[in-house]
Amino acid sequence: MSRALIIVDVQNDFCEGGALPVEGGAAVAGAISEYVEAHHLQFDHIVATQDWHIDPGAHFSETPDFKDSWPPHCVAGTQGAELHPDLETEHIQAYFHKGLHTAAYSGFEGLLAPEDAVPTGDRKPGALPMPGDADYAPEEDSIGLDDWLQSHDVEDVVVVGLATDHCVMATSLDAVQAGYSVTVIKRLTAGIAEDLDDTYAELELGGVDLE
Repeated sequence: MSRALIIVDVQNDFCEGGALPVEGGAAVAGAISEYVEAHHLQFDHIVATQDWHIDPGAHFSETPDFKDSWPPHCVAGTQGAELHPDLETEHIQAYFHKGLHTAAYSGFEGLLAPEDAVPTGDRKPGALPMPGDADYAPEEDSIGLDDWLQSHDVEDVVVVGLATDHCVMATSLDAVQAGYSVTVIKRLTAGIAEDLDDTYAELELGGVDLE
């Protein structure tokens, strides 16, 4: 049995100064980096998800309801879609892009990103592929997160990242439905809502362990 850490959407647009900031997002980025540095040997695999919107339809709105529609954010290939600089990527093995042409909250809706569309230490901010580039988006036949985890014999996942009450929750509940043992580390997440009690209750009801 393998164990994986899933880092959800720790991107510039979801941290302070971004298009759709979560309060405490930057602090979570740094805390996850410290956690990974101290505990990466406890995981067989570490992966990250990214909102990666090309044309997500009604998900973007000039008059968002902040439930089903939102201001434009994490546009594929822009600096806002890049991982926050306080998130160290040394131990991340794979990246999964989600929400290309529709709303997507769960990392299990993501596709494995092509190598040229993921962060590297040599790439300058804002230098990811742009529309029209060959590697702008994952190929349609790219492997999904669930298939990738299964191919690496993963049975136990730990989920951290942003935002607790949206993409972290959706990813965690989908992981349970897919048959994984799932733990969310609360201190390594940050939510949009001030009170996350309902979110924690929904996660526990859905079979997620909270730490």
